Parts: sequence; C-alpha cells; structure tokens
Amino acid sequence: MPISVFGAGMGRTGTYSLNIALEMLGFGPCHHMADVNSSPEQKQLWRAAGRGEGIDWEEAYRGFRSAVDWPTAHFWRELAAHYPAAKIILTLRSPDSWYKSVSETILQTAGAEADPASFGVAVIRNKIFGGRTDDALHCKAVFEAHNAAVIAEIQPERLLIYRVAEGWPPLCAFLGVEIPSEAFPNTNTTEDFRSRFVGKR
Repeated sequence: MPISVFGAGMGRTGTYSLNIALEMLGFGPCHHMADVNSSPEQKQLWRAAGRGEGIDWEEAYRGFRSAVDWPTAHFWRELAAHYPAAKIILTLRSPDSWYKSVSETILQTAGAEADPASFGVAVIRNKIFGGRTDDALHCKAVFEAHNAAVIAEIQPERLLIYRVAEGWPPLCAFLGVEIPSEAFPNTNTTEDFRSRFVGKR
C-alpha cells in the first residue's frame, strides 16, 4: 500500500487533527510521531534514518496509506521523489503561536533529560534547530524557511497549503472526496499533548 498523501508541515501545526481527518476520509492508517513513540521497531528505524543511514521507505510506512508530522515532515523532499503520485499537505499556523506551542510540548520532551539518541533530540532539537530550541527568533526563522522551501519546490497542483481551522472544504476538494457529515476533528491541545507524555520522556 503506497503512501497516497503526506504532510510536510512541522509538528504542532495541526498535524494530529489532520491525522484523524485523513483516517476519517479513508486515507488511513495515517503515520504520525505517536506511532514511532509506541513502536520499538519504528523507533529503531527512524533513529537510523536520523543518523543519515539508508532507509527503506516501503518498510518505514508498511501498513500506512498516509503520513503526517515528524519524522515525515523532515524527509519531505525524499518522500516527494519516492512517491511521485502522492499529494502533499503543508499545514501552517502563525510562527508566534507555533513556537509557543512547540516550546511547551515537543521541545520539552526533547529536553536535557531525554534520550540523546531519540529522533526528537538527535534530529528535531539538534539537526533541525541546531540545538537552539530556546532561541525563539531562530526557531521561527527555521520554521518559516521550511515552509517557504516546500512551497517553492513542490508543484502547486500537488500541494495544499492548509490551516486546520479551515476544516473540511479545502481538504476534501484537494483529495477529491466528499465532505463527511461529522465535524472536523480539533484535538491535541498543549494539555492533551502533555497528558500523553507524563512519565514518558
């Protein structure tokens, strides 16, 4: 089952809501960082990928039809090339609100007490943000540069630039599916995130 749609947006841009939405629309199962955290095999695979070792994308996403959040967002160029028919969704939010959210959630789980070999520390904290996760201006600049690169490099007809507050209409139109009767999922607040990670750092 090849990946038919994936997200290039960084974590804390509505990726968990998008994850649920894609599954509701029939594009599941959807891969998310939560799947990595819950699987020793996934952890090992993505840690190796973070070290720059070769990765078998079919093995990495075996059983999944879509993917969002990190680690997928970090490898968007490779995935766009490997899955040329896949559609790509760039989830956005304002840099200020994104940094406030990510600094209170993901960057805390990748703190000094976290496993230095984890994807969160080795790639998100150290590689993507250069270890400068307390530098708000730097992190927001990295965030904006990432989004600009996706927009510049992905063909417009293949890319949806999306804010989850827009709900179903643009997402369903992009994917060519009907709008469901159920409400669009809005989930994974900062409090939700923290409750899942208590005692798991």
